[in-house]
Amino acid sequence: MSEMDFEWDEVKDLVNQQKHGVSFYEAQFAFLDKKRVIAKDLNHSENEQRFYCFGLDEEGNGVITVRFTYRYNCIRIIGAGY
Repeated sequence: MSEMDFEWDEVKDLVNQQKHGVSFYEAQFAFLDKKRVIAKDLNHSENEQRFYCFGLDEEGNGVITVRFTYRYNCIRIIGAGY
């Protein structure tokens, strides 16, 4: 990918693919978009801060919304969709 480290739950990734049609591997590319937008998720930040990343997919054809948090210097993807 790049200098960023990513992780995710494999079972959640499969569920996300079935529900939203986006793998967490594909979701990583939103972070490479130079015009990406990062926003705090104010509704789900009680125990740890959570964020949204809005960025283009690998081909630049659509915007992916990635829900994530930071854990142990790593971006942990929680969910993603177009």
